[in-house]
Amino acid sequence: MKILDGLELTGYIKERQIKQVRALRQSWRVVPKLAILCVNGHSNIYAKLKSEYGQDVLIEVDIHNLTKEDLPGRIDLLNNDESVHGIIVQLTDNPDVAIETAISCISKDKDVDNLTGNSSFISPAVMSVDWLLAGYNVNLPGKKIAVIGHSRFVNLPLVDLWRKAGLEVLACDDDADDLHKIISSSNIIVIASSKKDLISGEMLAPKTAVVDASVATEFANANGVLATDVYDRRDLTITPKKGGVGPLIIAALFDNVISSARKIADTKGQQDLS
Repeated sequence: MKILDGLELTGYIKERQIKQVRALRQSWRVVPKLAILCVNGHSNIYAKLKSEYGQDVLIEVDIHNLTKEDLPGRIDLLNNDESVHGIIVQLTDNPDVAIETAISCISKDKDVDNLTGNSSFISPAVMSVDWLLAGYNVNLPGKKIAVIGHSRFVNLPLVDLWRKAGLEVLACDDDADDLHKIISSSNIIVIASSKKDLISGEMLAPKTAVVDASVATEFANANGVLATDVYDRRDLTITPKKGGVGPLIIAALFDNVISSARKIADTKGQQDLS
């Protein structure tokens, strides 16, 4: 079995990011900053993990705890704050219309989580899957790829990205009648679903690559979408029960923050030359 170890890749990415942030700080006096908005105290565990990552790579992280009524005004302030390079809202499982409406107002140049769908940045979840497969030399061209689930942050943008790259990608819901057939005929499978034990070992073809992109699995004790017997298959290339896509999503988020800050540095460089 070949393990797609996101934690291992994250270590290399952090080293690169630290060098990039040091250059921004020292050469251009640009200090990358991410603002995390937590509505009614939800999702603070995710905010804490991101804050710790930010400290590791020398990026400032401000956590704002506020009500949904305060959200639109805070987003407007942060959109106009030149010291802030990224804005994210830690979403609940089912954000209501008021929160969704406020999120749509995040500047596309600061929407580093690509929550609006109109962002200048690729979704961190999509980047993380791409990084993970590329980092372990899983080649996509010529393969039958199945993306299972209907997450707007993972499945839909990932399918769109790969199809634009000319890859053969089949998208299907996790309750599709022919799910077993789709899984057994695919070479690469990416799943973002909340269903436990959705895929069993006997469903998978030999030497299949399986990516569990269900982020909740990273913080759960259960196996999540992959049944226990999947890990008995020694011929698979697969994400571990913990430490697969999750750590890379956070790393990709901060890559977007660095890219946003670099645009400010590039502007300063152009002004110095003029």
